[in-house]
Amino acid sequence: MRQTSTKTLILTAITMMAFAANSVLCRQALGDDHIDPIGFTTVRLLSGAIILAFLMHVQANKRQRSYFRDGSWHSAAALFTYAVTFSYAYITLDAGAGALILFALVQATMIGVGLWRGDRPSAIEWAGMAIAMGGLVYLLSPGLSAPPIQGATLMAVSGIAWGIYSLLGRSETNPMAATANNFVRAAPFMVLLAIALWPSLHSDVEGILLAVASGAIASGIGYSIWYAALPGLVASTAATVQLTVPAIAAVGGVLFLGETLTIRLVMAGILILGGVAIAIQGRNRASR
Repeated sequence: MRQTSTKTLILTAITMMAFAANSVLCRQALGDDHIDPIGFTTVRLLSGAIILAFLMHVQANKRQRSYFRDGSWHSAAALFTYAVTFSYAYITLDAGAGALILFALVQATMIGVGLWRGDRPSAIEWAGMAIAMGGLVYLLSPGLSAPPIQGATLMAVSGIAWGIYSLLGRSETNPMAATANNFVRAAPFMVLLAIALWPSLHSDVEGILLAVASGAIASGIGYSIWYAALPGLVASTAATVQLTVPAIAAVGGVLFLGETLTIRLVMAGILILGGVAIAIQGRNRASR
């Protein structure tokens, strides 16, 4: 069995915290009305595109090759949809609940597309998926601590879009370059949307800085670190470790935003993340 190096473990931990930080940063910016959703998303995608394009330019110069053919307009459209609905959802959702709904719908979309294409999950995979979906239903069921339905619906759309983006990216030979180019392709659409909705845009310095941190650091640099860590991870570990992102986001929401960690969120998180973990293990066993 291949041993994971200390360097890979550190890079992976940093990446998971960066991905979770997107939820915390977005919720802080929008929940406190420091910036509007379109403004936040525009700054996030633009700053992410700039930092990723710069990193790929440096890499291209080192390897004497061009990466501008990677990625696709379909992927950029999925990224655009994910980012816009993600921002609007966090007007009302807490960081932890939003990250959990996003993660659940990403996994459900990828599994659903696999079924549509003819995949036949094992009994263990079915059991894991059933547990995860039961957790999602429990999280969204009516009650005082249930997430707002409008925000939950928007985050569900965001998760579906990200699931499609992930599926489209499976065929990429250079995912880092594809991500950079998809950010670059999506940015002009955000700028055009921002111009069209200009009268409704507003922001303060803190809102812009939070959006830049989300785009340039949590997204741009976060992805670059993740792709540096991936070669040192086996596929099952790479999939399983991402289960930590909603949990980290929930803890971040409590520590930095003063959110409440409800029993419903904790129980739903255990069911969703535990169910996905079971499904991943079942898939790994079936592939051996």
